[in-house]
Amino acid sequence: MTIPTTDLLRLTQWMSPAFPTSGYAYSHGFEAAHARGIATADDVRDWLRAVLQYGSGPLDCWAVRAVLAGASPDAVAATLRARAGCAERWRETWDQGAAFAATTNALGLPHLRPAPLPVVLAVRARGILPTTVCALYLQALAGQVVSAALRLVPLGQTQGQGIIAALHSDIAEVAAAEWDEPPGLGAVLAECDATAHEVQQPRLFRT
Repeated sequence: MTIPTTDLLRLTQWMSPAFPTSGYAYSHGFEAAHARGIATADDVRDWLRAVLQYGSGPLDCWAVRAVLAGASPDAVAATLRARAGCAERWRETWDQGAAFAATTNALGLPHLRPAPLPVVLAVRARGILPTTVCALYLQALAGQVVSAALRLVPLGQTQGQGIIAALHSDIAEVAAAEWDEPPGLGAVLAECDATAHEVQQPRLFRT
């Protein structure tokens, strides 16, 4: 099915680092991973792959698909809160979702209450293919983590882009997957990193 160009432009604008959700302020727990020794391009890629394949990646894509299919946004948000591995996981998705809602409200779209980022994105993206929405959402998440890694690990911009490119097949696989029930959080080390970050000092990132 062909995606209307305007829909694709709208979605890529929302998922762009330039869109004011303050994604640059969150490392998704990677800052704690770096503190325990994640320090090479291969390490970053493998850590991020686990998040995308088994962690918040599948869970967030389930949420996007559920809302696009007509599920109650409030019910999906409640599930995401219950499944959040720690307080910072919830804060990250809620704060970015609130910023997304506020910005799109200010752009003249129908008023939307704050909710986790996958939920508000799906509400705004109704009518766009779920696989496309999920793919661009996961790519944005990968870019957010890589951006954080570039500020923590001695990596160059080209290496950072190489990490994202190496994950394209993983992103495509997760974006195309469907779940009858919300998937569990299986990236255990990444969840432990997010939890450890709550008490980490000093730190650069909110999560």
